Amino acid sequence: MTNEVVIKTDKLTKRFGDFIATNQISFEVYQGEIFGFLGANGAGKTTAMRMLCGLSVPSSGEATIAGFDVYKQTENIKKNIGYMSQKFSLYEDLTILENIEFFGGIYNLSNKKIKEKSNSLVAALGLEKEAKKLVGELPLGFKQKLAFSVAVMHDPKIVFLDEPTGGVDPVTRRQFWDLIYEASDRGITIFVTTHYMDEAEYCNRISMMVDGEIKALDTPANLKKQFGAGTMDEVFFELARGAKRKSD
Repeated sequence: MTNEVVIKTDKLTKRFGDFIATNQISFEVYQGEIFGFLGANGAGKTTAMRMLCGLSVPSSGEATIAGFDVYKQTENIKKNIGYMSQKFSLYEDLTILENIEFFGGIYNLSNKKIKEKSNSLVAALGLEKEAKKLVGELPLGFKQKLAFSVAVMHDPKIVFLDEPTGGVDPVTRRQFWDLIYEASDRGITIFVTTHYMDEAEYCNRISMMVDGEIKALDTPANLKKQFGAGTMDEVFFELARGAKRKSD
């Protein structure tokens, strides 16, 4: 992790009519940092992430992602980030290699680079024998690890992970986090949302949103100390118990 700021927000706000989904959130994220973006359903995480990815225009406030303005340079933002969600990341009716080639094309990689990445990704994941299998035939854990590898194959400055380990077993989740650490060591910033509070312990810093506002932001150790808690679950419940919203 370096001191270079790659995500910076200042009073970033999103309104839908009279409803304020994200209310004046301000924070910075550094190059190579694993930054946990946590909150209960309805906290405003999804709305905030959509603004940071250049998919939704803020109502007010400021933000830069990889040095690009969220209002005026959304296409540049999209070229410099990766994205993975629990719900959709790969085409299940394409083979592993076809998925890698497809996304390599989207990321504007050369044919030579796509071939190199295909070989290295398949080897790193131990999927040489399954390379021509349909992704839909893979176990969920392998799908998630492949999806993450594809999301960072173009060496983005930042990768946004939206509930990336939902539904997989604890062993596979831990293996997935090994991939996250490797990407962080390469200087890629990890911006991750998760419902698993044990995963919050793996982050360098954590922000916790309640009803559209950031109510806490610090290292896991400091947050536990601040709230007199033994686990991140206890910190989360302490912050979330007064939440009024019920859905994002």
